[in-house]
Amino acid sequence: MGKRILVILGHPSSNSFCAALAERYTQAALHAGHEVRQLFLGRMDFDPVLREGYQQVQPLEADLLRAQADILWSEHLALIYPIWWGGVPALLKGFFDRVFLPGFAFKYREGKAFPEKLLHGRSAHLLVTMDTPPWYYRWVYRMPGLHQIRKTTLAFCGIEPQRTLTFGPILGASQRQREAWLLQAQAIASR
Repeated sequence: MGKRILVILGHPSSNSFCAALAERYTQAALHAGHEVRQLFLGRMDFDPVLREGYQQVQPLEADLLRAQADILWSEHLALIYPIWWGGVPALLKGFFDRVFLPGFAFKYREGKAFPEKLLHGRSAHLLVTMDTPPWYYRWVYRMPGLHQIRKTTLAFCGIEPQRTLTFGPILGASQRQREAWLLQAQAIASR
């Protein structure tokens, strides 16, 4: 029996290599018998800025309400995004700021140091592109854009990152290399 998978494209462009990874992942997951929904952040209409922090409720736009419903529906997330300036794109960060809210993704408890993880029971794959060689990003920069998503966003809310694939350097990659990366995305989505 297939899983309910939500594919989230965190790159603002639908013409990016990240978009190609999202499409290949989606097609492979569907072919493997999974149910799939997609969120392409660049096509969504929302303000990515949490205007008053958590001091005031900022009403969610229709696209963000749908995103929350899709997250609750899902059993597994496939998060596909580029590394820019060592971290995640502003659009993706703004999406998390606006959607993974207290009461939806986590809940603080009186007398407890750590919040309750409201999205527990879900898993995730991360497919991440970069222009830096992945080995350099790992050993020299220490992977801040991966730690931020895996540990301080997903795991904080109870979503278990299972596999992370890094692709790079994208800049100057041959068509043959890009196809090999697309096959990797296809392979993990087929499970």
